[in-house]
Amino acid sequence: MPYFDAASAAPPHPVARQALLASLDEGWADPARLYREGRRARLLLDTAREAAAEAVGCRPDELVFTPSGTRAVHTGVAGALAGRRRAGDRFVVSAVEHSSVLYAGEAHAAAGGTMTEVPVGRSGAVDPGAFEAALDSRTALACLQSANHEVGTEQPVAEVAAACRAAGVPLFVDAAQSLGWGPVPEGWSLLAASAHKWGGPAGVGLLAVRKGVRFAPQGPSDERESGRAPGFENLPAIVAAAASLRAVRAEAAAEGARLRALVDRIRARVPELVPDVEVVGDPVRRLPHLVTFSCLYVDGETLLAELDREGFSVSSGSSCTSATLTPSHVLRAMGVLSEGNVRVSLPARTAEEDVDRFLAVLPGVVASVRDRLGAPAPAAAAAAEPARSLVVDALGRRCPIPVIELARVIGDVPVGDTVTVLSDDGAARLDIPAWCEMRGQEYVGEEPSPKGGTAYVVRRVA
Repeated sequence: MPYFDAASAAPPHPVARQALLASLDEGWADPARLYREGRRARLLLDTAREAAAEAVGCRPDELVFTPSGTRAVHTGVAGALAGRRRAGDRFVVSAVEHSSVLYAGEAHAAAGGTMTEVPVGRSGAVDPGAFEAALDSRTALACLQSANHEVGTEQPVAEVAAACRAAGVPLFVDAAQSLGWGPVPEGWSLLAASAHKWGGPAGVGLLAVRKGVRFAPQGPSDERESGRAPGFENLPAIVAAAASLRAVRAEAAAEGARLRALVDRIRARVPELVPDVEVVGDPVRRLPHLVTFSCLYVDGETLLAELDREGFSVSSGSSCTSATLTPSHVLRAMGVLSEGNVRVSLPARTAEEDVDRFLAVLPGVVASVRDRLGAPAPAAAAAAEPARSLVVDALGRRCPIPVIELARVIGDVPVGDTVTVLSDDGAARLDIPAWCEMRGQEYVGEEPSPKGGTAYVVRRVA
């Protein structure tokens, strides 16, 4: 069964498995002890730290291992903000950061600080100039991911790092998605990553803090990991994480080129095979293994379930998945379609035949889901009707139904007239404008509906 969700968790690398089993025999003792078994464990820990630091591009004494990538983010953000509390209380982030960063920012705001989100364009990348403009004398910390976890867009880390350096603000980089593919550009002050993203074991994160960065660990601590990750180290998992990171880096150039070609095939073929699809994310500055597209008139949860039935494991940032009833904050910030969203992230050694079979299966699966929802035919002819405006009452119905109802009736009004869609589903605020963008119609705007919810007004121009 093809597994196409490496961005969530990559399959274990063979080197990770070998290192884990070997270190279970050699690295079970307390590395803080001076007897033989402890010294052996300490040697393994030190060797793993040196290997991970080399991959990150920092000194070994600047890097600690944490119980997860999320813990690395939370520890790094809280420690950096506390260490620079005299400088200010502002935390500046991009609008598409991973939820772990945004949750850390919300905790900071709840404690009396402020979090400022820098918007992104339709590709998902920040404008370095806009990020620079958000920095001021009260900014304690800035955060920018190296590459987006939902759409794969690489961020302009080097340019933002230069702006932060000029402003005297440390830059925290969440490198979880990109570290297995190569080092992060220079200029960062703090960096976090997670081993299960590159084929290491779950439960191991990395936190690097450059020397000279003011940092005050928060909460109880102990003598381990420089006081930044208290508790007994999971040494076998740490060794496996470092060994697999070194292994995937050695393979990154060749495997990245191969997977990029497969992703390029998906990016090109999906819009040809499936009508009314939007491929999102930067087509060039992106991770080599990840592509995301959204299908009009499709329930995302049903689409993923049908693909799973066909043997494909994919994920979604859609508003209509079992994990959330609100649109993906990443897709919302980009202003792109959220309904029927599919993220394909290919693990290493993905076979070409699996990608070809996915492309063969996808059109039928999408058509089946659309038929089930009563979606309009892609080339439905517009009816010639007298000039009038229409109101579609979709209150109480979740997306994509409001968009489907809009598509059904847009041809019933002449060019220049409007259709008003009443909806109380928050996803409609994103999906109706995105539908207009895709179908060449004019999104007029929104206003409160006297019946509750929101009235979205669309003018027919094509």
